[in-house]
Amino acid sequence: MFSFLKDADVPLDQNPKLKIHAKSVLVMTCEAAVQLRKAGKVVVRDSTLKKLGATHLKYGVVDEHFEVTKYALWETIKEAAPEIWSVDMKNAWGEAFDQLVSAIKTEMK
Repeated sequence: MFSFLKDADVPLDQNPKLKIHAKSVLVMTCEAAVQLRKAGKVVVRDSTLKKLGATHLKYGVVDEHFEVTKYALWETIKEAAPEIWSVDMKNAWGEAFDQLVSAIKTEMK
C-alpha cells in the first residue's frame, strides 16, 4: 500500500517515511482522543478530511487495513507504556481511532 516501501532497502522499523506516517496516525488519534474527552465527538478540518478520504480511496484502503493499523497502534502504546496499559486504556484509544476512521471513511464515499 505504501509506494515508499516497495524498493526500500532498510528494515521497516528503520524506514524514515514509514515513521513519518506512523507518527501522523498517532498524532491524529491523540487529537481525536482529546476531542472526545472535551467535546464528546471528533471534528477534523474539512480540508484535512477530504484529503485523507481521497488518499485512502486512491490507494484502495479497506476496513481490514484500518483494523491492522488500530492493532499496531494499540501494540505500540502498550509497548511504550506497559505500566499504565489497561483494558480501559485500550478501549479509549480504540474509540478515538474508530471515530477518526469513521470520519475518513465518510469522505471516501
